[in-house]
Amino acid sequence: IQADGTDGNCVTFVLHDEDHTLGNSLRYMVMKNPDVEFCGYCITHPSESKINFRVQTRGALPAVEPFRKGLNDLMGVCQHVLNTFEVRYSRGAGGQ
Repeated sequence: IQADGTDGNCVTFVLHDEDHTLGNSLRYMVMKNPDVEFCGYCITHPSESKINFRVQTRGALPAVEPFRKGLNDLMGVCQHVLNTFEVRYSRGAGGQ
């Protein structure tokens, strides 16, 4: 959903079947981008499993770019944590 009067620098993304787990971690990753002026999310209603995730950038940068980068960066962090866990767990389990 693009805000009226913007060139794509202020967009609300509707993410279905998601909650605070993704919303808060993705907000953190997107806000690390210095071109992002505002980033936040809300859960529309406790009985609905969707969030509205809003990104507003400075200048002409389209909001979809830091949103996509945030998702990719978050996937990278999750993969790193998983790999580290698997290496340490397999080391510990193999020695017992």
